[in-house]
Amino acid sequence: MPGENLSRDEAHERAALLSVDGYDVALDLRSAVGECTEAVRTFRSATTIRFRRTGDADTTFVDLIAPSVTSVTLNGRELDPAVVFDGARIALDGLADENVLVVDAQCAYSRTGEGMHRFVDPEDGEVYLYTQYEPADARRVHADFEQPDLKAPYRFEVTAPEGWTVWSNGAGERGADGVWRFAETKPISTYITCVVAGPYHYVTDTYRRGDLEIPLGAMCRKGLAKHFDADDVFLVTKQGFDFFHDNFDFPYPFGKYDQAFVPEYNLGAMENPGMVTFTEEYVYRGKVTRAAYERRANTILHEMAHMWFGDLVTMVWWDDLWLKESFADFMGSFSLAEATRFTDSWVTFANNRKAWAYRADQLPSTHPVTADIRDLEDAKLNFDGITYAKGASVLKQLVAYVGRDAFLEGARRYFKRHAYGNTRLGDLLSVLEETSGRDMKAWSRAWLQTSGVNVLAPEITYDAEGRITELAVLQEGGEPRPHRVAVGLYRRVDGALVRYARAEADIAGARTVVDALAGSERPELVLVNDDDLTYCKVRFDEGSLDTLRTRLGDITDPLARAVCWSALWNLTRDALMPARDFVAAVLAFAGRETDIGVLQMVHAWARTALDHYAAPAWREEGGRLLAEGALRELRLAEPGGEHQLTWARFFAATATGEADLQLLEGLLAGTARIDGLDVDQELRWALLSPLAATGRADETRIGEELARDDTASGKRHQVRLLASRPSAAVKAQAWAQVVESDALSNALAGAVIAGFAQPSQRGLTAPYAEKYFAAIERIWAERSIQIGMDVVRGLFPALQDRPETLDAADAWLAEHADAAPALRRLVLESRDDLARALRAQECDAREGDAPEA
Repeated sequence: MPGENLSRDEAHERAALLSVDGYDVALDLRSAVGECTEAVRTFRSATTIRFRRTGDADTTFVDLIAPSVTSVTLNGRELDPAVVFDGARIALDGLADENVLVVDAQCAYSRTGEGMHRFVDPEDGEVYLYTQYEPADARRVHADFEQPDLKAPYRFEVTAPEGWTVWSNGAGERGADGVWRFAETKPISTYITCVVAGPYHYVTDTYRRGDLEIPLGAMCRKGLAKHFDADDVFLVTKQGFDFFHDNFDFPYPFGKYDQAFVPEYNLGAMENPGMVTFTEEYVYRGKVTRAAYERRANTILHEMAHMWFGDLVTMVWWDDLWLKESFADFMGSFSLAEATRFTDSWVTFANNRKAWAYRADQLPSTHPVTADIRDLEDAKLNFDGITYAKGASVLKQLVAYVGRDAFLEGARRYFKRHAYGNTRLGDLLSVLEETSGRDMKAWSRAWLQTSGVNVLAPEITYDAEGRITELAVLQEGGEPRPHRVAVGLYRRVDGALVRYARAEADIAGARTVVDALAGSERPELVLVNDDDLTYCKVRFDEGSLDTLRTRLGDITDPLARAVCWSALWNLTRDALMPARDFVAAVLAFAGRETDIGVLQMVHAWARTALDHYAAPAWREEGGRLLAEGALRELRLAEPGGEHQLTWARFFAATATGEADLQLLEGLLAGTARIDGLDVDQELRWALLSPLAATGRADETRIGEELARDDTASGKRHQVRLLASRPSAAVKAQAWAQVVESDALSNALAGAVIAGFAQPSQRGLTAPYAEKYFAAIERIWAERSIQIGMDVVRGLFPALQDRPETLDAADAWLAEHADAAPALRRLVLESRDDLARALRAQECDAREGDAPEA
């Protein structure tokens, strides 16, 4: 990996030296099908780059990662590939004022989801290709200047196997010579160019608005066609275009709009203009909840927002990644709430997206929203909860701070002023200062250029009649920031907890008095950050916390409930609330949660509380209680409803007792039934998972399930379950598959990693803690960044939750001070999660040792 890195300084020097007029890229992909006798399957890539020298130097380099280069020609002069190509770069000297570079190379198909990924469908043997580049993998497919600020128009032509269809960013068609040729793009960055090719199932539609007409397309593998609900994809797409055209005042600039749902995808989606790619996990093979459709719709709108924030206007370098990802994350929820059927999307945002941000912002690797990105390895790791979810949370705070109209007018001016160009932080702040009249530099210093999360808590005094004499908001946790918050007061009305008073205030400094609430009657619950306007951790006064312990389910407003669930989870993570108390809240109130996305998040937190934060001596009892509660709610849930499905999955995830496992076996065999529960294929795999992890489903039984579902999805499930079996030999094989070999694709390697470490198998995986620390530096050096990240994160011995594991992590960090910074960051983050778990276990153990009142 180090030889493939690119530093920010190198990129800035190159941008000062040259500008790019255009690319012509010709790919021959016929080698994707048929037998391959070569050690590495390759395709021909011929690239012509037209560029000008704008600086004084006459040397530079072009990026290319390829097994071999056939020829390099610069301004008609042949260069010796053996001399100028080092495997990652082609050195160029003797530059003229105007230059034409031609590179003919053999590039490799990928099995890691980076570059030109090749997938063979096990169901029918069909081959599918797609590209994925962010942040810098276009160089695996063609020669280029791989940095976001050297934009240029692209013309692609692709020779493909007979019977295939090919798509790219621009509109294309197959010529009489069999070559697919595509319209030249607008000036775009290298990382958002795209090619998709294969026998995809393809559906079309059209978006019309006045004189504007946008051809729409949606595609997936043929094997998924029967599950593909393209009509809903197109519905959300059209609603999104309406919203963005209404608010951005800049027509979609990239012609047609295709959306491809592709296999073995490393990401949720990628915003390639005119050719957006998504993980095919968004093509649902079985029954899913409304929350799943909401997630897909949010992703569709997130990527569409990128057409403006990121594609039309792009950051100069990855330091300002937030200029696209934070905005897209915010606009996804914003447009979802205002333009689609998912009007409660801010509830999901408060409970789900912000949880990601809160975790990331408390890691030792936390960074400002505008980050210090030294190189491409840094950039790869900065697609994190801070850049996405904290950035989006900060933008939600910004809208509350400057007002919706000023925010959107700033966006409109930003697009028109910088269309097809590159920007930095100051370019956006300047237009927002124009439209809002606010000091955006001070706001930026507080919110974008500092790290960490503040804690807001109420401080209340009452008079003799029980009325509030003063309510103040205390701010802790690092440098105080300006917060626009709402404070809500709640009390019982006809058995429900409802808000009876609310005030918005600008919080500044360590203590701010909210005068508007003085004189209010005594509340049972004081909720700081009501309506989730700002980004903070919420704390409660003792009376409010007692109310939540006994009446959380009585809160009628779903957003207020979501904020309270999130606050309780942060208390648990911070070792201020015992894990068993959080589990008790889940058992008492999760069954009354109406928002399905919140319920699924609460289930995930409950499992983390049990597996990582609960005292080891209480885990067995806690697991039994969760399984009992899950089964109770499963039987109580409306037959055939999404809550029933959600509780069924949670029951499968928590089942460990003999009776529970027998019930799962009965549901799979059809000898047991729960009224209304449709045990489709995806649910069958979920029910089979605990049977494999406890040894009740062996290799033969898992193979029988694969025979029922002999598809790419079924294969991933099978591989995961095989690795989850409770056997030392199984663990040794799984370890060898991902650590000692690179034969598996990214998707199958991820499945093995997911199956390897099971909470009930701590003893089986204990020997691999030492092996992990011995292997990771080699893995990082030998594998691609994506696979390296998956292995280092996924195999960290988090379940070996004892001080000795923490000591081993500290020892590795001390002995590898010169290791790649990105690798050290991954280890530091996992080490911090482990330390947090140990603190939480101590808190929970104290609760268990406390005498009963």
